[in-house]
Amino acid sequence: MTKFLNGLLRLRRGPWEMVATILIAVGVLMLMQPFVLWAFTYSFIVTLIGTVMFIIVSHFPEGE
Repeated sequence: MTKFLNGLLRLRRGPWEMVATILIAVGVLMLMQPFVLWAFTYSFIVTLIGTVMFIIVSHFPEGE
């Protein structure tokens, strides 16, 4: 856990890609659920943020 947090603080690719991937997955799950309207409403923006974040952090240096 400390390695993950340390990677986030040092702007390393691995931990930030994991966060971006989780955001994309949450956005897709929000899109597919039929029960909560606010989740469906914000699903596209969450997926978009995750995708743009993944593109940006793919330029971060690899962790050591």
